[in-house]
Amino acid sequence: MTIRVLLADDHVMMRDGLKALLTASLDVSVVAEVGNGRDAVRRAEELKPDVAIMDISMPELNGMEATRLLRDKCPGTRVVILSMHSSSEHVFRALEAGAMGYLLKESAGAEVNAAVRAVHGGRRYLSRAIAALEPAVRSGAGRPSPLDSLSGRERQVLQLVVEGHSSAEIARRVHLSPKSVDTYRSRLMKKLGVGDVPALVKFAIQHGITPSG
Repeated sequence: MTIRVLLADDHVMMRDGLKALLTASLDVSVVAEVGNGRDAVRRAEELKPDVAIMDISMPELNGMEATRLLRDKCPGTRVVILSMHSSSEHVFRALEAGAMGYLLKESAGAEVNAAVRAVHGGRRYLSRAIAALEPAVRSGAGRPSPLDSLSGRERQVLQLVVEGHSSAEIARRVHLSPKSVDTYRSRLMKKLGVGDVPALVKFAIQHGITPSG
């Protein structure tokens, strides 16, 4: 049986490399490639892939939020998160969002086939470099993420704000009034304890919400 995979990463070279590794196996087929989380959700709803490999930091919608949506919209699709972050907080957040696998980008090439097969078979997969974190991840150890205080809509507005979109642009994208967007922005900044947009951008990069460049 062929394992159907969707690749979501905003770097074309990363997608190309992973695709070459995956399709070298006769039983794996890459059915779609996308560069942002919103397209990942849309294409997954259309194609119902067996596995989605999801970069954590993507424009429009980051991998964490896209995974949360896929958990509800495409429960048959198993998600593997790709990340540069190796902390127990990031791993815990990814698994809490619904991911079954977590790959560090530095070792993704060597481990991607094993990860795809593991999650397709219903087993969790963590990069070997962070496997020692699993007991802490299981127990939810570590400090809660500041993002836990935000609603789904606030996390959505947060990403679009730090990407530089105006309130009017965000309002069109998320179907709200500009005044409502301003309210969400003020509320989330207060919850996160940041006083300006540059500090918000720094927070977003540190937490894998948006790419650093």
